[in-house]
Amino acid sequence: MGTVTTLPHFIIFPFMSHGHTIPLLHLATLLRHRFVAVTIFTTPGNAPSIRDYLRDVSISIIELPFPKDVQGIPPGVENTEKLPSMSSFGQFAGATKLMQPLFEQALSALQHPAPTCVISDAFLGWTQESAEKFGIPRYHFFGISVFATTLYQLIGIERPHADTVSLDEPFTFSSFPWLKFTRNDFEPPFGDLEPKGPAVDFMLEQGISFAKSRGMISNSFYKLEPRFIDYFNQHLGPKSWCIGPLCLAKKPKTVALSQDDNKHETWIQWLNNKLADGRPVLYVAFGTQAEVSAEQIQEIAKGLELSKACFLWVTRQNNVLEHLAGLEERVKNRGLIVREWVDQNEVLRHKSIKGFLSHCGWNSVLESICAKVPILALPFMAEQHLNARMVTEEIEVGLRIMPRDGSVRGFVEAEEVEKRVRELMEGEKGERVRKKVKEVGENAEEAMKEGGSSWSTLGLLIDDACAGKL
Repeated sequence: MGTVTTLPHFIIFPFMSHGHTIPLLHLATLLRHRFVAVTIFTTPGNAPSIRDYLRDVSISIIELPFPKDVQGIPPGVENTEKLPSMSSFGQFAGATKLMQPLFEQALSALQHPAPTCVISDAFLGWTQESAEKFGIPRYHFFGISVFATTLYQLIGIERPHADTVSLDEPFTFSSFPWLKFTRNDFEPPFGDLEPKGPAVDFMLEQGISFAKSRGMISNSFYKLEPRFIDYFNQHLGPKSWCIGPLCLAKKPKTVALSQDDNKHETWIQWLNNKLADGRPVLYVAFGTQAEVSAEQIQEIAKGLELSKACFLWVTRQNNVLEHLAGLEERVKNRGLIVREWVDQNEVLRHKSIKGFLSHCGWNSVLESICAKVPILALPFMAEQHLNARMVTEEIEVGLRIMPRDGSVRGFVEAEEVEKRVRELMEGEKGERVRKKVKEVGENAEEAMKEGGSSWSTLGLLIDDACAGKL
């Protein structure tokens, strides 16, 4: 008699934030192509956009209600993009723990096929306990570079900053002496000499679940950061499975304006015109989470104006838009401000785009590399300052905008923005990083192709999960 083989069944639970969710949807798509059944857990408020993204893929979605009456979280808010301030992040992340009983109830109902493993965001550490109850392995997804993950762990273990007097005094890590950091490169309070507070307590709690998990899934590829991946796997762990860049899972669209497509007509036509005129364009976007002061936004705008460069600035943040009033009029036809959601991959892959002024969120870094567009780094929060170091000093695919007082968290003046924009778009340094990002982008494509490092690692991860039932 023949045996009936059931498909592996992977449970994916993204954190309720756009930048955390999209890579895991890319991963879900890749798993389906490898004959893995996938069920995604989310909340009712996040489900419609997930369903829309996955409309061409056969993936189950289970909705769990987001906890009500959470202090500091307005009613109806189920995604960090809608928080009144990032100061409410701790209450939001803590509230997800209240979903654990319903998550486990839903897991117990999934029998055909039964779950093989759980892949959940690193911020959902409580899912580790749930996976253990069901005797299945859990992998945590950490949506940042292995570079940043390694350094955040090492600053707590080695404490190389212990003898520094100021936040901007440089120090090095013994294992990576060629790189210099300051305490300001680490998000407060993690660069403090004695870090404490709710954020530290939260990450310590997640760290316990990291250590218990079967492994860490990383949106990266081996050739991008080999020294840090090897170090992490040999000295820190649990094992990092590098299966990215996940943005390459989605076949990029060819950006062209057809007569029957008016959805993005304004910005595509504008870029098409710049391409026809032979005028390179700088793409400007700072994500959805960074809280940038009005004075800083105005200074960036002034710098772009002085640079004489063509630029496309995408933002939906009202507090940013209100400080850009009049900019388009002053720069006439060489600057366009887009106030709607756009597919960043589409923008970056338009042939007119020759640079990306970016906050250095990890998804944006990878998308820029994959589009072979060099980065002009202007970080604001989270691990973005470490990403900026990586982009400009370690892999050398971009240039850095530096604040006036030398502190990485200082105020950036218009003259510095103007200078660096010109350098990236017209100068020799710009040509050098443009050449390097082309090489790194080709390495990314190779990693994701059949037989490439990330393609092979995903196959090994599937095998590991199937063998790893507890």
